[in-house]
Amino acid sequence: MNDDVLAPTPEGRIHTEVQGPVLLIAIDRAAKRNGFTPAMLQALAEAYTRLDDDPALRVGVLHAQGDHFTAGLDLPSFAPLMQRGQRAIAEGLVDPLNLGRPGLRRRTKPMVVAVKGITYTLGIELMLAADMVVAADDCRFSQLEVQRGIMATGGATLRMAERAGLGNAMLHLLTADVFDSAEALRLHFVQRVVPAGSEFDEALRIAQAIAQQAPLAVVATRLNALKAVEEGPMAAADEFETTQQRLACSDDAREGVLSFQARRAARFTGR
Repeated sequence: MNDDVLAPTPEGRIHTEVQGPVLLIAIDRAAKRNGFTPAMLQALAEAYTRLDDDPALRVGVLHAQGDHFTAGLDLPSFAPLMQRGQRAIAEGLVDPLNLGRPGLRRRTKPMVVAVKGITYTLGIELMLAADMVVAADDCRFSQLEVQRGIMATGGATLRMAERAGLGNAMLHLLTADVFDSAEALRLHFVQRVVPAGSEFDEALRIAQAIAQQAPLAVVATRLNALKAVEEGPMAAADEFETTQQRLACSDDAREGVLSFQARRAARFTGR
């Protein structure tokens, strides 16, 4: 079901499509290599918020129209906001960069990203903010803010070092070089590299596999792993008993036992 069939605009757009419990989120400004305008970033936040707020949706897939994922920010349109220290996203929405900044929500449900072609600056930060990334083997990555006289503020300075180590992060953050999918895989920036043209199908396959699992358990597992990375293993371990007790009392946990006993596929409801 395509939810928002709209004519292309110079500002670009984000459109969504629901496939069962999966929300497909497409970046659509192919004529400009999917360069992001403020309106597009606001629309992306609205799509992420829809994913989190709709109980029928269990996982998102972020992808792009055209030959490229995104060339990053459309700097002329963002420069005035940067100079004023303003955000492009309205308060109360889910932050696609998942940084936990005041006024913006953090995503709870899983997000899989399919990247291809040019994946620069914001594109890298969006994929590092997601949970899993499938990259086409034709990807070109670059975190080139220093080449434009600005700093990466969408999470690259945080997550590149966490994934790849400080030296590897500095190599790419400070040289603004272009690197390929093999290097992104080596640095743990992406989880799979597939032939160009198959990245969306693989990302959707992963999302559908996640959607078959118990939704409450998926969210709890994701948040606990994220807490371990951000706050340390013991902070995550401190939640084990209370989280497991809550999950064990759910309808889905009961269904998990019944389906195991009956040797059938589970029918989870998210309750």
